[in-house]
Amino acid sequence: MNTPRHIVIVGGGTAGWMAANLMSHRWAKLNCTITLVESKKIGTVGVGEGTTPFFQGFFDRLGIQESEWMKAANATYKCGISFPDWVTASDKTSYFHPFYSYIDSPQVPLFFSNANFRREGMDVNAHPDDFFVTSKLAMQCRSPIAKKEVSQRLDYGYHFDAGLLGEFLKLKGIERGVRHIDDKVSDVRLDINGDIDSVDTANNGELNADLFIDCSGFKGLLIQQALGEKMISYQSQLFNNSAVAIPTAIDNNDELSSETISKALSNGWVWHIPLASRYGNGYVYSRDYLSPEEAELELRQHLGEKAEGVKALHLNWTPGRISEHWKNNCVAIGLSQGFLEPLEAPMLNIIQRSIENFVELYEKSGFTRECQQEFNNDINALIDGTRDYLQAHYKLNGRNDSQYWKDCRANTYLSKELSSILDGWISNCNFDQVLRENIHNQVYFKTSWYCILAGMDHFQAANKPAIRAGKRNHQRAEEACLKKAEGFIKHKEQLMQVYNS
Repeated sequence: MNTPRHIVIVGGGTAGWMAANLMSHRWAKLNCTITLVESKKIGTVGVGEGTTPFFQGFFDRLGIQESEWMKAANATYKCGISFPDWVTASDKTSYFHPFYSYIDSPQVPLFFSNANFRREGMDVNAHPDDFFVTSKLAMQCRSPIAKKEVSQRLDYGYHFDAGLLGEFLKLKGIERGVRHIDDKVSDVRLDINGDIDSVDTANNGELNADLFIDCSGFKGLLIQQALGEKMISYQSQLFNNSAVAIPTAIDNNDELSSETISKALSNGWVWHIPLASRYGNGYVYSRDYLSPEEAELELRQHLGEKAEGVKALHLNWTPGRISEHWKNNCVAIGLSQGFLEPLEAPMLNIIQRSIENFVELYEKSGFTRECQQEFNNDINALIDGTRDYLQAHYKLNGRNDSQYWKDCRANTYLSKELSSILDGWISNCNFDQVLRENIHNQVYFKTSWYCILAGMDHFQAANKPAIRAGKRNHQRAEEACLKKAEGFIKHKEQLMQVYNS
């Protein structure tokens, strides 16, 4: 087995230290040295973050208790994401994207059935807020942690301070034997085969390694600059390329929520993330429609007096990805792979999945490059599937207050898969079959797609004669659904007594 003798990780932050911790934990017995080099002078991008439930598994693998890392990162629990004002002509102008748990299983078929009845033109309740336990918890500012022991644990995510989490992982990594160098990489040397032979540092000289991990951020120092990997732009599909962030203080009278709020504004949307120490707020927009000055002013007006005197942080990016995340003897993790946008907090999941997939496939191949193409295909499918789900939010919006929202809705630059999903929903075909044919290796599965399409009220008026012809069968099914719904309402009310505020 050709195990690596030395691994060099260029760049720290959440991505670099997640990679360092998992590799040092997984390969502790391989006699492999792991060095992480980062420069305090350069810093990292971190303004607050949210996760999906997959993040629970990362710390479980490392054997780190939730109570330990959450306290260090000022983290709070996350039941899901609410989307106020993305539609304006519906009875409900907001919907909640929940984290589906096994405990939801008895009532979720009712949601699917009602959504399909609505697709056919029947007037039944198909709004996702009424069918999931975590949506009810978020509405009442309750956490997903039960006050007493229960047989079924809810799935949940987290909100956390990205800078503090990076510092926590840094301490853990050093404890696990990762060699840490505070220095700037000044040059990258390639060997005759095109592999990276070494990196030069300003104060610590040359660092040779068998394997290099590029966590250098947007500049992609290794994967892009040294190895020539090009970024594929997704600007035509995801318009947003900027954000302005302003943190605000928590009032002692505030009831801390357990949801991320992604509220639509005039030319984009604003995140509101509750941390244990403060609120993270930011306006995500496109510079093609709004200037940074206009965006900051609108955000300050939205936040009110709490934002007075607080410095704003402006961020810019080009949405897109590279094709070869594992190229030669280099693996790109984090912003060096690409970036989409903050909506639905997908990027940490891409970082986690990239690290975990690489470790699994590298071991599987006996620490060779045999699985390199498999890895790149999997990560590209993950990112592209995430892109499609994000774009669906904009394509389905119901706002007419600016050209931005109209252009998002009129955008025809859709992937084949996204077009098939949206067309399948408004047709009379079997939508579950459409999903099976168009989502592969993705984080957003059936429940998420039903929630966004029904939550954004994406229903067309169906053919009335066809409705009348099938009304008897539907009526019987609907009566059965209503009986189930009555039982579910009682079930939800009982559950609410078990969870903490």
